[in-house]
Amino acid sequence: MACSIILALGSNLGDKRQNIAFALNKIEERIGNITSLSALYDTVPVGFYSTQNFINCVCEVDTNLNVLDLFSITQEIEKEMGRSNKSTNANYSDRIIDIDLIMAGNLILQTERLTIPHPLFHTRDFVLTPLCEIAPERIHPVIGKTIRQLKEELDQKITQLE
Repeated sequence: MACSIILALGSNLGDKRQNIAFALNKIEERIGNITSLSALYDTVPVGFYSTQNFINCVCEVDTNLNVLDLFSITQEIEKEMGRSNKSTNANYSDRIIDIDLIMAGNLILQTERLTIPHPLFHTRDFVLTPLCEIAPERIHPVIGKTIRQLKEELDQKITQLE
């Protein structure tokens, strides 16, 4: 049974645009058909200091894989591209590629290895902005708000902090 998943990609090392393009090719080869792809966004690192900005995007993929197999494949792609360390306990660092599983249909899942929907995506402008571009009316299955509503709320918080 096909499922529509949302993946967020980011790179801030090397040829960032080429890294994203390579990862998208691997996603098409191993996971499924990319049905929607956002623009590429130049963003500042969040959660750590770096002189290297990120290139970020979001894609929607139709897949027949179960989410645990799919997650394993995204991890394999990261390793094949040269990512050696994963962020743990909010200790983030520069990376050649990052592929996060953001949503999988309306699935709500929490295991030791994987939480769906991604537990922080609604707080991250570098995910919400491109996601709002491709799926503004998609509803967050836990929070119950559209991506557009979540983006507007985050924009208001950011404006209040400035």
